Amino acid sequence: MTQVSTAADVTVKQPRFNLYRELIVPAKLADVFKFFSDAHNLDRITPKFLRFQVLTPAPIAMKEGARIEYALRLRGIPIRWTSEITVWEPPYRFVDTQIKGPYRSWIHEHRFEELGSDTKVIDEVAYDFFGGHLVHALFIRRDIAHIFDHRSESLKQIFGKLDCDSRNSV
Repeated sequence: MTQVSTAADVTVKQPRFNLYRELIVPAKLADVFKFFSDAHNLDRITPKFLRFQVLTPAPIAMKEGARIEYALRLRGIPIRWTSEITVWEPPYRFVDTQIKGPYRSWIHEHRFEELGSDTKVIDEVAYDFFGGHLVHALFIRRDIAHIFDHRSESLKQIFGKLDCDSRNSV
């Protein structure tokens, strides 16, 4: 007898770790979304120590299914990273999912909410990696926090003063 699998039979391992950040940018929603939807702007908000480069030539047609390739150095080790835009809902939301890279999984949701003449930028990242809670405590959490702290400081320089919400976590 042939056994048929159903969707209920499939189990998907959920990422073990999450990052949540939100900040308020003193700029219009359309301008903020335009900035974030240009992958080449990642160079401007990523710490220099990562030696981050977008390898996909500009302009990148951002849409669901778009793939973007990057090169970086993580703790001195050269890494290639490929992400796919899995959700594209301008100007309110997009999701990039790691297809190839240093993490077991990396799903980064970018959300944008209009607040009058300001914009709330919300980042939620669900991720997992090879290693356990000790590796996370010693290296990963600190590295990711540093990257997103740098990102906030860079956005402050690009858009002006911003307010960070106290619900930031990693």
